Amino acid sequence: MFTHLRNIETAFSHVKRFSYLLITGCVIISCFALFKSFEATQMASEHIYILANGKALEAFAADRKDNIPVEARDHVKSFHQLFFNLDPDEKVISANIGKALYLADETAKNQYNDLKEKSYFNNLISGNISQRVNVDSIALDMNVYPYYFKCYATEKLIRATSTTDRSLITQGYLRNVSRSDNNPHGFLIEKWETLANSDTTIIKK
Repeated sequence: MFTHLRNIETAFSHVKRFSYLLITGCVIISCFALFKSFEATQMASEHIYILANGKALEAFAADRKDNIPVEARDHVKSFHQLFFNLDPDEKVISANIGKALYLADETAKNQYNDLKEKSYFNNLISGNISQRVNVDSIALDMNVYPYYFKCYATEKLIRATSTTDRSLITQGYLRNVSRSDNNPHGFLIEKWETLANSDTTIIKK
């Protein structure tokens, strides 16, 4: 009789332990499933699909801080290309300079006015001179805000009779501003100045 009761008690103890193990296992599996679901949701939210020419292209979302150096360099490059890439056409000059001035403060406007007063743009038009700039490198200091930059570029003046290469070096600071259609990177160039803009080679045609 007692042996039978002990067997029942032992069996009940085994069933109870098994039930605890089963419940613990279910809880662990449920927590793991919830964690993986949350992880999958996070990964899915970082994927962006862009429709271009009827095709879905996958892009990836990232914090702006990860892209600040890339965007800052592109902002500086875009500004210099708009400010210095000019053709002997008053409308082209006005359009390019107008776009460039959205990317910088009054220091760029002052330089534009100085060049205008010196008849620089009129000389380009009257001499049928095209001006092109190639940004070679941009040094950035991201440790202090506003971010300091120094731009090294090569400027080319193309005439009917010759081509002149110039060494162009400028510097300034980048301040964060709101993004817009006119300023997609969300930076504003401040205290912009030209350190050097001198002829290096002249090639006769």
